[in-house]
Amino acid sequence: MSSFLTAIIPAHNPDPGRLGKTLLGLRAQTLSSDRWETLLVDNASTRFPDMDWLAGQAPARFRVVREEALGLSAARRRGFRETSGEFAVLVDDDNVLAPDYLEQTLSLFASHPRVGLAGGKSTPSFESDPPEWTREFFGLLALRDLGGADRISNGLRPGGSSRNAYPDFAPIGAGMALRRPAWQAWLDAPASGLSDRKGGALSSGGDNDIVLCALGAGWEVGYFPGLVLTHLIPPGRLEEAYLARLNRGIQKSWMQVLARHDASPWLPLTPSGAALRKAKAWFTHRAWSSPAGRIRWNGACGHFEGRVP
Repeated sequence: MSSFLTAIIPAHNPDPGRLGKTLLGLRAQTLSSDRWETLLVDNASTRFPDMDWLAGQAPARFRVVREEALGLSAARRRGFRETSGEFAVLVDDDNVLAPDYLEQTLSLFASHPRVGLAGGKSTPSFESDPPEWTREFFGLLALRDLGGADRISNGLRPGGSSRNAYPDFAPIGAGMALRRPAWQAWLDAPASGLSDRKGGALSSGGDNDIVLCALGAGWEVGYFPGLVLTHLIPPGRLEEAYLARLNRGIQKSWMQVLARHDASPWLPLTPSGAALRKAKAWFTHRAWSSPAGRIRWNGACGHFEGRVP
């Protein structure tokens, strides 16, 4: 198996402006062009940029494949199956990788042979200034900076825990770097039935499922602050309605993926039990009082809904 790397971009009806910046960011990579390629997965798009335009923005080794099954997980699976090398990096169609991202990825994997998945910092580039009240919810937008120190997991049940544990520094989907055996563990796992992004649906959990499958196969995961990307964020993602739907979808799928991998500290709920807790949370979070309150309440609803088997 070669040290060849594939940058995989799953894209459903991508915005040409943001996708263009993503491709130009890959074009600026310092890693020698003979060691990597870019694979754009057209995920059942009904509108897609012109191929000549794409070729003008893209790096030297660039190809496009079509995946008809709608959904981020389906697009990622197709991307992994199309690769021939040892490594991959997942790049959303609104991510701009730092110029040394791919070069650092190969260096990190060479230095840490037990690390199967790696990620780093995701910093924002807002198209308009975010309202102050939205800062509480930046984590929902795949933004994070966990400091300047490397962090590496220590097994699926660290410290002799009685249940599996999810490292709080595990890679997110944006910029996730993977070693082939780690992503193969996810491909080989039984179909989860988990809902991930599908078209306009704001479900989630696919990246968490990849992490837990890799840990279950004996690989470690790590946070490496030298891996830096910029996340391009349009104004619509800062609106109350979007953040409320996003929080609900993320929290629901988070509960589902933890339960699937015996990593949840919460007990299951009945439908009636979940309904009662959602009603109480309306008052706890003062959902009527502010946009932030409504977004928090939607997150609580997702949490309770995700605990219903």
